[in-house]
Amino acid sequence: MAEVKEIKKKTGGRKKNSARRSSSRKKRRGNAPHWIYVICAALLSSLFLAIGYYIYFRPYFYRFRPCYGQRHYGICLPLGYSVYGIDVSRHQGKIDWAHLKENMSKEAPITFVFTKATEGGDFTDANFKSNFEEAGKHGFIRGAYHYFSTKSTGMAQAEMYIKTVKLKKGDLPPVIDIEERPKDKTRFLQELKIFISKIEEHYGVKPILYSYKKFKKRYLSEAYFNKYPLWIAHYYVSELDEDIEWLMWQCSDIGIVPGIEPNVDINIFNGNIEQLKSLLIK
Repeated sequence: MAEVKEIKKKTGGRKKNSARRSSSRKKRRGNAPHWIYVICAALLSSLFLAIGYYIYFRPYFYRFRPCYGQRHYGICLPLGYSVYGIDVSRHQGKIDWAHLKENMSKEAPITFVFTKATEGGDFTDANFKSNFEEAGKHGFIRGAYHYFSTKSTGMAQAEMYIKTVKLKKGDLPPVIDIEERPKDKTRFLQELKIFISKIEEHYGVKPILYSYKKFKKRYLSEAYFNKYPLWIAHYYVSELDEDIEWLMWQCSDIGIVPGIEPNVDINIFNGNIEQLKSLLIK
């Protein structure tokens, strides 16, 4: 009986060892080769570096390039222009308009201010009323813009803007911020044209279309849109391409302006002050 027990013990030991070796082989087969982990880690590192560069470093590199124009508001203003403005929304928080008026650059004074009014068919910027009123009180030429959404009809958005924005004599024409990529281009253009037509009819002036270069070429290239003034957003360059006909140029989104704590967009008008005033609502 002792011999039988001994044989069983030995046999059991072999089975256990065999099971361990089998399990070890399965684990080794399930693990990917080491070089795959190295490549994945390198790709992830490159991705994070690229994101960090474009978000945190690239905008600030522009500040340290040689400046051949005027350096004001923390950026190098392009040569050849004299009329400057900003655009603000609730993201700028509470603005000290008196401080802005008294401490802005005398060589490159801020002349006009656009304030965000509405977005889509049911959203009003929380700071629109105060920003719009204060801009006028402190002598800035003021305007109001609408962020066009693909989630609401053109008519609903036009009615929302008209209900919210009461433009007066001396105000700038309405602005339509168009930068939200549509899923259905045909329907998007139909709704946008409805919005533009309604706004133009109500205020009696051609609205200004705001967009960026790639969006303009991809979605707003029809001749229909060319009859409206263009406000183009294009950052970190000293001049715009000659093939773009523009009225205003949002040349930076990292402006440092007195009276406004976060960074603010800096805009250039393509003309002199008299030409700007000729656009105002009569």
